[in-house]
Amino acid sequence: MTGPVEQRPSGTTAEIIPLTAALGARDTATAAFPTVATGATRPLRIALVAGEASGDLLGAGLVRELQQRFPNAEFAGIGGDAMRNAGCQTWFDSSELAVMGLTEILRHLPRLLKLRGEFRTRALEWQPDVFIGIDAPDFNLGVERWLKERGITTVHYVSPSVWAWREKRAEKIGASADLVLCLFPMEPPIYARHGIDARFVGHPMADDIPLHNDREAARAALGLPANAKVLAVLPGSRLGEIGKLGEAFFEAAWQVSERIPGLHVVVPAANPACRRLIQEQLSRSALPVAHSHLLDGEARTAMIAADVVVLASGTATLETMLVKRPMVVGYRVAELTYRIVKALGLIKVDRFALPNILAGKDLAPELIQHDCVPDKLAAAILQWFDHPQRGLDLQDTYERLHLQLRQDASARAADAVAELLARKHAGATG
Repeated sequence: MTGPVEQRPSGTTAEIIPLTAALGARDTATAAFPTVATGATRPLRIALVAGEASGDLLGAGLVRELQQRFPNAEFAGIGGDAMRNAGCQTWFDSSELAVMGLTEILRHLPRLLKLRGEFRTRALEWQPDVFIGIDAPDFNLGVERWLKERGITTVHYVSPSVWAWREKRAEKIGASADLVLCLFPMEPPIYARHGIDARFVGHPMADDIPLHNDREAARAALGLPANAKVLAVLPGSRLGEIGKLGEAFFEAAWQVSERIPGLHVVVPAANPACRRLIQEQLSRSALPVAHSHLLDGEARTAMIAADVVVLASGTATLETMLVKRPMVVGYRVAELTYRIVKALGLIKVDRFALPNILAGKDLAPELIQHDCVPDKLAAAILQWFDHPQRGLDLQDTYERLHLQLRQDASARAADAVAELLARKHAGATG
């Protein structure tokens, strides 16, 4: 299947130029790059900021691909274990940026402003040849604009949801970033309308996940009976999400277990702190202990093992789609955040879950805010268990969307960054 055609803003028709050609066929491993301030030569420097676990994985994949193109490059910034293992020096850990919701951000604002100031000062002193902000737009776009105004080339990797609300944000993003790397095919045309260079690179998760997976093997790995009914419950990867969703999810799972005797419920915990909170919530729930399985990580294995998944809206919905499982999506934010968003009419879409948005139709029930209650969640989950053919009927759509997103994303992102560096280098020496 041929992937979507890459979209470019009007007036930018050049194909991706190999960096070796742009530098006069010199070896990229030894090519010298001028510093922004002095023009002296030294190894290529790439600064990156990833704001949470998903960004850390994206950053690690990008670092590895850039290392293939620039073996002597230096990488530094904000990231987690994945980026550190890939060879990026982290000045701060990405967990320090993991904040959700408007009111939550306001509560952490003084700390985040202090961190931003310290980071951008250190980045400017380090003089990177390019700064790549990965997701975390509330933090990264301001850093990108500040560095861009001081002569540093900037890239934003993972477009904010301009297709969902406030399209005019594309102009602000373009003022911050010389290049936007997009995970979804509907995004570059929006930037093109505003004359901004944006590239669809695909989604690394679609590259990593096989088109077909083995439910039996996943169940064996988790010690689950091969023929049992299995529900995976994922109330989020942040404490704030779990605090708002966990009890409703577990109450719904109990209601489902009352209808389906012998139901096994698997609950992956993203980290030790999440595990402690989930364990507290489970201890207060009526779920049968014998058939409840709290896991350390292993979210994808739990999804594959499951017949149905109930989960928080976010990247995990995309992962569930890619492993081809029927799902029910729930989400809540702080009530004040919800009231502000509704009052100002900031949301421009009727769907929130990524599979529904990509398909342009409802593949999964969405229960948001006041609808995200145990009775409604349980009823939606039971619809999948009671009508298994509905889940089977989704498989062709799931596979089509999977192929659309499978573009060797980290390599395409690295190629786009290399092209941008080549253009900047050619402009500086031409």
